[in-house]
Amino acid sequence: MELKICHMYPDVLNLYGDRGNILCLRQRLGWRGIEAEVTELPIGEQASLADFDLIFIGGGQDFEQEALLADLHRGKDASLRSAIEDGVALLAICGGYQMLGNYYETAEGKRCDFIGAIDFHTVGSEPRMIGNYLFRCGDKSGGSTVVGFENHSGKTRLGPGVEPLGWVISGHGNNGEDGTEGVRYRNVFGTYSHGPLLPKNPAFCDFLLQTALARKYGSAELAPLDDAAELAAHDEMVKRLQV
Repeated sequence: MELKICHMYPDVLNLYGDRGNILCLRQRLGWRGIEAEVTELPIGEQASLADFDLIFIGGGQDFEQEALLADLHRGKDASLRSAIEDGVALLAICGGYQMLGNYYETAEGKRCDFIGAIDFHTVGSEPRMIGNYLFRCGDKSGGSTVVGFENHSGKTRLGPGVEPLGWVISGHGNNGEDGTEGVRYRNVFGTYSHGPLLPKNPAFCDFLLQTALARKYGSAELAPLDDAAELAAHDEMVKRLQV
């Protein structure tokens, strides 16, 4: 078995070590004897995103998102929307998550139109929502408890009928008000969790991999791994954040 992974904008969207998510995906596949072919897609390069099994988009600062708009609207937006509707698995972090929505409006009222792949929008605010946080994924996203680090000024509002990735236990999540965190649409997993996310949350990582493998091969059974160290670190953060 093999997964073809696309890492979009590794040149600019790599805040808080988000590239570590790619390393984690490759390692957890490799431990199970599954090949991972990773293609980087920086600014200025084009590729058919429907040709991939899993797409990853990291996070960045507001000015970096604005710099990507012109490149997105030169064809990557349509390709990404098509891949999403076709069920390609996608993990998007913070700024990469926001770009999947309709628009981002800064606190000063400047509006940046994004790709509109999923019905949600983000509006800048003060103060920033920052710190370690904890949320539980919905049943359709595996139901695991996720620890992460958030740092965003944007408040994201999901459209009618759009499901969150999960529900905040401690922290802010999408907006600090309605208890939602991230988005889950088709095989898209959007979240504000930096850190990187996947090494700290092996159950969530495996659910993402199973989603991609099941789409490609019809079913996916991942051999269990010895995650004692990862789970010990994860559980310690859960204890701290639940105090």
